[in-house]
Amino acid sequence: MKNTILILWVSLVSLTACSKENNDTNNGLLRVVFDPGNLTFISNSLNPKKETMSALYGNEKALESLSGESKTPEAGAVMKLVTWRYHDNPQYTGGTITGELVSIETVQADHFGNVSYDLKNGLPKNSPSDKEERIQYFMTYRPVNRP
Repeated sequence: MKNTILILWVSLVSLTACSKENNDTNNGLLRVVFDPGNLTFISNSLNPKKETMSALYGNEKALESLSGESKTPEAGAVMKLVTWRYHDNPQYTGGTITGELVSIETVQADHFGNVSYDLKNGLPKNSPSDKEERIQYFMTYRPVNRP
C-alpha cells in the first residue's frame, strides 16, 4: 500500500510540474553579444550607479601599453571599450547579464603614434565627452591576471 501511494504521489508531482507553460518573455529585454574579432579580452568594469558594465578588448600592443606605466597607447595599439546596461538574469535569481548595448569606444594608435578616438552609439549619461579625457580613462585599465 505504501508503494502504491508513493507511486501515485510521484506521478502527480511529475505530471503537474511538466504541465506548466513558460510564459517568461524576458520583460522585453534583449541581450546583445559583442564579437571582438581578433581582439582579446583585457579587463572589465562595473558601474552600479549607472547599471552598466564594460569590457575592454585590445590587441597585443594594447596589452603591452596597459601593462606598463605609459600614459599613451603604443604605436599600433587598438582598444575597444564596450559598455552594456545590465539587468537581472531571468534564469538565475540574484544574477545579472548584459543587455542593451550602450556604446563602443575605440582608441587606436597608428604606426606613427598618432592616437585617434571613435565613439559608436553615444556615451552613457553624465560621462565626460572630451576625447583626451576618454583616452586617459582607457589607460587607467589594468589587464586582468590569469593563472
